[in-house]
Amino acid sequence: MKEWLKISCLLCICGFVHEIRPSEPYVTEYLLSSRPNITQDELSRKVYPVATYSYLATLVLMFIVTDFLRYKPLIIMMGACGTTVFAMLIWTTSLPALQIIEFLYGLYMASEVAYYTYIYAKVDKEYYPKVSAHTRAAMFLGKLVAGFSAQLLVNLKLMDYKSLNYITFSTQIFGTLWAFVLPKVDRSLYFHRKNYFDSIEPAAGVNSSSTELQDAKSISSQNGENIIPLAPFKLLWSHFYNAYSNLKVVQWSMWYAISLCGYLQILTYIQVLWIEIEPNKEIAWNGAVDAILTLLAALMALAAGYIHAGRLKPLQSLLVLSTFAAMEGGAVLLCCWTSNIYVSYAAYILYGALYAFSITVASAEVARYLEEESFGLVFGVNTFIALAFQTLLTIIVVSNSGLSLDTRGQYTVYAFYYIAASGIYFISVAVEYFINRRTTNRTNLAE
Repeated sequence: MKEWLKISCLLCICGFVHEIRPSEPYVTEYLLSSRPNITQDELSRKVYPVATYSYLATLVLMFIVTDFLRYKPLIIMMGACGTTVFAMLIWTTSLPALQIIEFLYGLYMASEVAYYTYIYAKVDKEYYPKVSAHTRAAMFLGKLVAGFSAQLLVNLKLMDYKSLNYITFSTQIFGTLWAFVLPKVDRSLYFHRKNYFDSIEPAAGVNSSSTELQDAKSISSQNGENIIPLAPFKLLWSHFYNAYSNLKVVQWSMWYAISLCGYLQILTYIQVLWIEIEPNKEIAWNGAVDAILTLLAALMALAAGYIHAGRLKPLQSLLVLSTFAAMEGGAVLLCCWTSNIYVSYAAYILYGALYAFSITVASAEVARYLEEESFGLVFGVNTFIALAFQTLLTIIVVSNSGLSLDTRGQYTVYAFYYIAASGIYFISVAVEYFINRRTTNRTNLAE
């Protein structure tokens, strides 16, 4: 087996196992049934928001530390966080313990950046598209297995909600142990590379005159690695400046952040909404819904990649996404306004499929204007912006210091959030179209 394929397989097993978390589709039902002292309102306002705040607070740190420690230690830490989270879910019951769990879960999600970026430090660039597909597919497959197995075990009454946590706990332990067999990374993008300064463009707004560069290059360690502490941050700034000085990157990055923010918020509280719609349902189909959505999302992502590649111009892509955003808003409205739980399930699946298509197109459009080495940084920054939006939305809509809306009210706000975003981008499409048309007409007249 070729070395790059061997490394990809090892990482894919790690990602696949970590995603087998059959307890997650039923975590709200489990918490409310196993902790009589915790109310649904407390879960929404005092517990779940902690993960959002933690994810936001730790994401930038995780990105830098991941590069500094060269990926593998952070993948191990991710597994340790997951193991601790599900151990505490099984063996603790208090409100403060739940808040600690949510903090660790936010850290768990933030440290996933190590999983996604490890492979790029271990294989040659020519294999990037293949290994990207492998790692994503492994995680999709893990989610699919988790959803279907959870539903099957619950329906057949082979396990209750608490027992599902033991499976998740076991997979997190296995994933953590498996991470130890991953090959060590010798180089990283920013803190451990052969030469920083050849990667820094003087035009990037960085103070990098030829004299400074020559002096800096002359100061190196015996093994050839640069030891100037500012060098990695100069390269970070260079990548950041070069990316976000492009208005197209800014435009598509904002779309990416807006869409991801809404998705994370809807995903966080959807189980609470379903309990409010049908509090006494005999069987919760959450696992099946998650599995169907995962499968459909994977197909929609593939369709988006096929349709987008060379077939849609940027303005057409923006028009498609604006239309989809309006449809996503409509799906969320149906999801929260209906009194039929199965209609809500179907609307949520529709929303998730539309989101998968939209985020794939937005990602491709952002990547279109980037240098390869800045992909991780830009998508990390875009995720950070999305989390900042989500935190603001949580404070305004969910928290007691804000509007403190009930669950249906919250989802109504999220629906109109998408509809408003759609309207704003429709206007930008129209403005850009007329500007382009006017420019074309002037060019034709000049000729």
